[in-house]
Amino acid sequence: MNSSAILSLTTLVYGLAAFLYIFAWVFKKEIAGRVGTWVAFLGMVGNLAGIILRWIESYQMGIGHAPLSNLYESLVFFAMTITVIYLVVEHKYGNRIIGAFAIPLAFLAIAYASLSPNINDKIQPLIPALKSNWLIAHVVTCFIGYAAFAIAFGVSIMYIIKGGTIREEGVLSRLPDNKVLDELTYQLIMFGFLFLTGGIITGAVWANSAWGRYWGWDPKETWSLITWFVYSTLIHARMMRGWHGKRIAFLSILGFMAVIFTYFGVNLLPGLHSYGAMG
Repeated sequence: MNSSAILSLTTLVYGLAAFLYIFAWVFKKEIAGRVGTWVAFLGMVGNLAGIILRWIESYQMGIGHAPLSNLYESLVFFAMTITVIYLVVEHKYGNRIIGAFAIPLAFLAIAYASLSPNINDKIQPLIPALKSNWLIAHVVTCFIGYAAFAIAFGVSIMYIIKGGTIREEGVLSRLPDNKVLDELTYQLIMFGFLFLTGGIITGAVWANSAWGRYWGWDPKETWSLITWFVYSTLIHARMMRGWHGKRIAFLSILGFMAVIFTYFGVNLLPGLHSYGAMG
């Protein structure tokens, strides 16, 4: 079985995990949530195995490189990173309902990679600009940040839809406490912000070695900076202005919209990064 087949199977596993988490939340079936955790873990293992096998396959083809160089590979890595961070959050907080809002994001990422006819899943040689040891450092740091922001987005959606409900019955009342959601959103954003900052710095160093300049206001560079400013504004508002609750949740959602545009939308614009959604 090749890497593409393993990753396609992983898509189904993530889909099952997402269904189990949502089922457990809606119907209050704890056993479904526990099974969902194990299925999500299995999906993460399959995801990692697919990435490693794809790396090996590239060397067998004589063009060996880390499988992080195009949209397909970055989406696959994005899905795995979301799942890893989510499982850590679940272990820390002991709440599986968050999985109903996090694991579907991992499923959507890898499903888009596996099923979209517009995405090429073939292993291809690196273009000259990507032949750098900075490739792994830049992509890994960016996507750890993106994954943390993705889960923060899911948690923020939970906060918004829950509102101030205190009902004892119903799916909304089974969401975590507002204070927990608010604090978790902030912690995830702080974690993601550190890695996004690292991603921008490593990208600048890489740009200097590849193109002879640290910053060129390329569309993706510009939007990465805009995303950084959105999240830095959120952190400033929290630390200096004491913002909590819905205002932080809405800023978190806005920030993730900037992430999505940086990831996908900018590829429609001409620029040095238009070859593959590198972060």
